[in-house]
Amino acid sequence: MGRLLKTAVIGAGGISLEHLPFLSTSDRCELVGIVDLSPVSAEIAARKFGGTGYTDVDEMLDRERPDVVHVLTPPQTHGFLVSKALAAGAHVICEKPMSPTAEEAEKLLAEAAAAGRHLIENHNYRFNDEVLALREIIDGGRIGPVREVDIRMALPIRDEGSRFADTNLPNAIHAMPAGVLHDFITHLSYLMIDLAGISHFERVIAAMSNHGGGDLFTFDDLDALLISHVDRPGPETDETPVHGRIRFSCRTSPDLFSLTVRGADGEASTDIFHPHLDVVVDRPGGPQLTPIVNHLVNGASLARSGARNFGRKLLQHTPYHGLVRFLDQTYTALGADREPPVTADDVLATARLVDAIVAAGTNGGSQ
Repeated sequence: MGRLLKTAVIGAGGISLEHLPFLSTSDRCELVGIVDLSPVSAEIAARKFGGTGYTDVDEMLDRERPDVVHVLTPPQTHGFLVSKALAAGAHVICEKPMSPTAEEAEKLLAEAAAAGRHLIENHNYRFNDEVLALREIIDGGRIGPVREVDIRMALPIRDEGSRFADTNLPNAIHAMPAGVLHDFITHLSYLMIDLAGISHFERVIAAMSNHGGGDLFTFDDLDALLISHVDRPGPETDETPVHGRIRFSCRTSPDLFSLTVRGADGEASTDIFHPHLDVVVDRPGGPQLTPIVNHLVNGASLARSGARNFGRKLLQHTPYHGLVRFLDQTYTALGADREPPVTADDVLATARLVDAIVAAGTNGGSQ
């Protein structure tokens, strides 16, 4: 089981409600402190989930000496708070985006390495059931070597009632280099790296637009093409280019978060918001019957997914369910002094891809 880790949370806002239920019930950690600028928010969270409420980070770090600190504040404050926690001897789990640029991420990771601590960005969707199913299909060779990965997200971020559309109290993410899109590009980038098996794309071509206009949103639309060769080691080097496509739209519906992986021998797809799994591969019966068998198999799978998704709605099994698996595996690794499931290399590769997409998109060209 490893040792029990003392843990603390900085930031008692909305995202903390995804972290705190795990921290208050896990047998791998003990929640000792919750920090927020609002004493009321800190006290309410501590009363509900445990630990002591604080309004001062230094006081909490000095009194509690946590082994792990979760930084769940707006992204512009991450660097300052991560450095404080690392200097106090804690591992850090930081919400995404961890930093506005890859250069800052590299500096923070260097601080963590110098302190002998782990700095881990939250890559929760990598741990969702449907993403793990895609990963298993890829690793099992069912669709052959990966040739293309297509990731698309559609969310009504500009609609009335959206947390990003409030002009009276603008969301802090608007101040990031890509504005609101920066909140999503991190997810899209780490999933692309994971599913494509590519840590570096040689060419990035992107367009970022503000189709809705106005001064609040910097951008509300993204279309990016990524091209690289396979850089993972293997008995046979496959030099066929791997293409990635990342698309974000706020002007289409319904909401979606779709992932499609195409290989030399087939393809597999799912949707994180509407979980299902479609697999198109060679089936018994040869080329004449394969399309029919694929339709029958995937049709039955879709029907089962519909029933499961209805049950998930009733049980509030949300798209955030991967966060619990991510945290459980992370605390297991830290408690046993092992490498966490999201490594420093993963965090830096993601930050560099985000940088490349933002640079290409804002310059209206390629990177």
